[in-house]
Amino acid sequence: MPKEPEGNQPTPVQVLGIDAAWTAHNPSGVALVQRAADGWQCLALAPSYDSFLAIAAGEPWDQGRKAQGSEPDPEALLEACHQLAGQPVDCVSVDMPLATTPITSRRAADTAIASLFGPKGCAVHSPSALRPGAIADQLRERFAELGVALHTTTPARQGPALIECYPHVALLALLNRNYRVPYKVSRSALYWKAERPPVAERVRRLLAEFTAIHQALSQRISAIPLTLPQPREVTTLSSLKPVEDMLDALICAWIGIEHLEGRTFGLGDTTAAIWLPANLMG
Repeated sequence: MPKEPEGNQPTPVQVLGIDAAWTAHNPSGVALVQRAADGWQCLALAPSYDSFLAIAAGEPWDQGRKAQGSEPDPEALLEACHQLAGQPVDCVSVDMPLATTPITSRRAADTAIASLFGPKGCAVHSPSALRPGAIADQLRERFAELGVALHTTTPARQGPALIECYPHVALLALLNRNYRVPYKVSRSALYWKAERPPVAERVRRLLAEFTAIHQALSQRISAIPLTLPQPREVTTLSSLKPVEDMLDALICAWIGIEHLEGRTFGLGDTTAAIWLPANLMG
């Protein structure tokens, strides 16, 4: 953590949160937050890499334009953060399997999550050589080349941090819940399978969870540039996906904040660790 300057004014610190898609054809939510004198604030929020880079270039995000998928470009992302914040990034927090060795199968980190949080509905998908495969390996390698090294359970962690996070488990701490939060658009038919509510009711329930997440994040990060729609304004479930991705990016950024401030613990080994809010073990 950077040292505090004289006069008790905190050093500006930046965290980049990425809700990274496991494939290049799906968009990835991106959030940049900064610690200023009056706490943490959001500097930029976007539903895709391209729209985040556009915001940094001075082009506001067009909410009427569909978010497009692409492969991550760590160099461009870090440059965009510098343009927006005027400072280098101190932590990149990513919701995607990352490891210091090529990922080919389930890792110790995944097994640990399943053991501790599977009973709470928060087991993880097993990564493979195909998903996320090369996208994850290349992202980790390129960030390392740019001086942002992956933090695992090894005590030798220096400089700007690249960390893997898991929003589903983090939300248990953020919202003080005992079971997985039902906020994923693609799974809404499964959440209430027995009831089989109509789409309008599923939209209402998803937005209720979005609101709870947004409110909890707003207590920790100010100036979040995201206004949630009213249920009557939502015509399709798919239109909520960019909102979900941006909320996930903000959750990733919040875990990065907790990591920089010493309030996380890592599950895994020296090759890969998933970082979680420390109060989950309290």
